[in-house]
Amino acid sequence: MLRTNPTDAAATAARSLRHAGLGAVREFAWRTAFSLRRPPRPDPVLAADWDLLVVLDACRADVFSEVAADHPSERLHPGETRISPASSSVGWLEAVFGGADPEELEDLAYVSGNPYTDRVLESDPFGAIEEVWREGWDDDLGTVPPEPITDRAIDLGRTGEFDRMVVHYMQPHFPAIAPGLSGGDEGVSLSAFGDEPMSVWEALRFGRVSEQTVRERYRANLAYVLGEVEDLLSNVESERAVITADHGNAIGEYGIYGHPSGVSLPCLREVPWCVTTGTDRGTREPDGRTADQSEPTATVDDRLERLGYRT
Repeated sequence: MLRTNPTDAAATAARSLRHAGLGAVREFAWRTAFSLRRPPRPDPVLAADWDLLVVLDACRADVFSEVAADHPSERLHPGETRISPASSSVGWLEAVFGGADPEELEDLAYVSGNPYTDRVLESDPFGAIEEVWREGWDDDLGTVPPEPITDRAIDLGRTGEFDRMVVHYMQPHFPAIAPGLSGGDEGVSLSAFGDEPMSVWEALRFGRVSEQTVRERYRANLAYVLGEVEDLLSNVESERAVITADHGNAIGEYGIYGHPSGVSLPCLREVPWCVTTGTDRGTREPDGRTADQSEPTATVDDRLERLGYRT
C-alpha cells in the first residue's frame, strides 16, 4: 500500500490554503490529525455477549456517561465504551447486518425507529423486524418518539420466541422532543436565512444557534429516551442487556457537525457500552396505539429529510 509522506502532504495542503480560505484550513487540520493513520479497529456487535441490545441513535459516549451518571436508576450507569464500525446509521446497518450469517439473524428480533432500514435492509434476514417508523412516525415532531418503540419491544420480548432482540431508538438524534422543550431545534427557517431551511448543525456552524443550546437540548433528548429505556428494562427479561449507539455525533470538532459517513473521529466512532439486566415487573402494558399521521403518504425521503438528512 502506498504511504503518504506527511511532509509532502503538509506542503501540498499549505499551498492550497492561500487560495481556499477557512474551509481548507479545517480540511488540512482534519487530514493532518486523522488521515495519515489507520482508523481504529471496530468492536464486534453481533458477536458480543448480549440478549438485548438497546441502540441509541447518534449518542456520544461522553454525554451518555454524564447523563447516565445522574440517572436515578441503578440499571443505567456510565459503563464502558466501544468503537462503532461506522460514523452513520447507514454504515452501521451495513456493517452489522449486511454481511451477517443468516443463521445469526434467524433468532433475532429487530425493533427500529430508523427509516434507513428501508434503504439498507433490502431483504428481511431477521426472525422478526418491526419498522416502527412506518406507523409510529409523528409528523408534528418530525421523528419517531420513543414510546411506540418501547411498547413494540415489550410485546415482542414477552412472546419469548426469539433468543435476542435489538431495539433501535431514534433519540438522542435531533429533533429534540423532550417534554418541556420549546420548538426551534430544527435550526433556522426558510424565511429567516438563505434559500433552504437549515438543520440544527448548519445553524450551529453558521452561528445562528449557540453550542450551549445545542448541547442542552441534546442532553435533554438523551435523558428523555433513557426514561423509556428504563421502562423497557423493567418490562422484559434479559440476563445481559447492553445499551449502546450506532454512532456518535460531532459538535464542531475539526469543523465537523452531525455524523457524516466515513469519518473516523473519536466523537463519532466511540459509543457507550453499558451492560445491565432486564426484569419483567409488569409495570407497563403496551396499548398498541401509534402516532397520528397528518401526512400518511409521506415517503421515506420525506422522513429522512425531517431528521436532517439530505436525500
